[in-house]
Amino acid sequence: MLRVYNWMVSGLVLTGIVAYVIAHTDLINAFYPLVDTPYGLRHTASPLAMIAIFAPLVFVLVLGLGVNRLSVTAAQTLFWLFSAAMGASLTNIFLIYTSESIFRVFFITAAMFAGMSLYGYTTRADLTRMGSFLIMGLWGIILAAVVNMFLQSSGLQFAISVIGVVVFTGLTAYDTQRIKATYVQYAYAEGTDQAAKRSVYDALSLYLNFINLFMLLLQLLGNRNNN
Repeated sequence: MLRVYNWMVSGLVLTGIVAYVIAHTDLINAFYPLVDTPYGLRHTASPLAMIAIFAPLVFVLVLGLGVNRLSVTAAQTLFWLFSAAMGASLTNIFLIYTSESIFRVFFITAAMFAGMSLYGYTTRADLTRMGSFLIMGLWGIILAAVVNMFLQSSGLQFAISVIGVVVFTGLTAYDTQRIKATYVQYAYAEGTDQAAKRSVYDALSLYLNFINLFMLLLQLLGNRNNN
């Protein structure tokens, strides 16, 4: 289980470094160049930014579909590439929110994640039924988010953010319990190589819970830049 947490934290560190470096160097102009619009100069997403936004999804699909075919090294490499691509895709948060609020929300997210993961690891209650309910809620959030792309409703977006925080907080506890229960099984039944590869996939699950929780909390608690 410690290996899973190590992979997750390492991925988050890489994501943070990539996002911060791009946002605070001239690289930002390659992703979000300033464009003269009727509202003045605005940072606009370039084709490179659009690639960065969709690249993490590609890596997740490759990892998910190749779970039984990829080698340990390939899975680990894809996880690093995914984490870096996620950092590039999150660069724009530094354009939208103040750095102070980003770091504040990050620490709030870390505290919530740690608390719920600890609960999932230590509780004797079976969280399987709760997990099934939360996964249904996740699909509901995805559907609502797609609908809101067309409606552009601030009220619906607020509801999505609030419900999303509840869902991903619960999923953190559920996934932790699930990973704890299956990790030893993989180590003994399928060998150390399979356990090492499985730790990458499990780290990806926890990583996604953390990132989604962070982004939803940022929408609720983040302070926007005046410019």
